[in-house]
Amino acid sequence: MSAKIPLTVRGVEKLREELKRLKSVERPAIVKAIAEARAHGDISENAEFHAAKEQQSFLEGRIADLEHKLANSQVVDVTKVNAGGKVVFGATVRIADEGGKEARYQIVGEDEADSKSGLISINSPIARALIGKKEGDVVEVTAPGGTRELEILRVEYV
Repeated sequence: MSAKIPLTVRGVEKLREELKRLKSVERPAIVKAIAEARAHGDISENAEFHAAKEQQSFLEGRIADLEHKLANSQVVDVTKVNAGGKVVFGATVRIADEGGKEARYQIVGEDEADSKSGLISINSPIARALIGKKEGDVVEVTAPGGTRELEILRVEYV
């Protein structure tokens, strides 16, 4: 049995959209490219055919991966979570470092993470340090760049 994969509502929608695009747009385009390459005759030395087959293999792997993740996802609607002010999966947290520099992160699933957009993976060092803590708490984060202290300024469930 596979472990459940935590995803936010937005994350599930994003994966579903990608799956739909891959099946309805990308897959037919690759099938057409294979058919065209095959029409050129001998496929044993046909680079276009081999490239299209390789693309097809990659695409089918991604489709299988997305289907698996969606089938095994545990969707967390953070707006319905009653965490009592604690940092939980899906929460948006405003933090400040020792120098007073502030940042705002939402803790999301591995596939949703995009640090430039303020979306950090539940498995990241910062998220692991924040989970279970409350506003006003100071946490110590050990990351590749060293250890630093962060103060939790605000926890939101949006």
